[in-house]
Amino acid sequence: MSAKRTAAKRKPVAGGGILLRYRDRDTTYGVTRKTTTRLARTLGLSETQVVHVALANLARQTLPRYDADNGPLTAEQLAAIDKLVPQGRLRPSKRLF
Repeated sequence: MSAKRTAAKRKPVAGGGILLRYRDRDTTYGVTRKTTTRLARTLGLSETQVVHVALANLARQTLPRYDADNGPLTAEQLAAIDKLVPQGRLRPSKRLF
């Protein structure tokens, strides 16, 4: 009966899952189940959480968070900014350094 209660408390799966096939040995692009288990034990996480942490770190390292700058601002862009900035005693600097 306790197994039914435990199963009832779990959140439903959000979308389709993926099949994770562990490697026979650790490489640059894959790890063994033993390595995942050791990571989980060391971090105090489940193996699933270890995989999520690894994917989150890879996403932060790999995916851009914003569009790359297209160079310095043009004269027109600077003029538009000057119009939007309240004109007072202080003038905004055009350079940071």
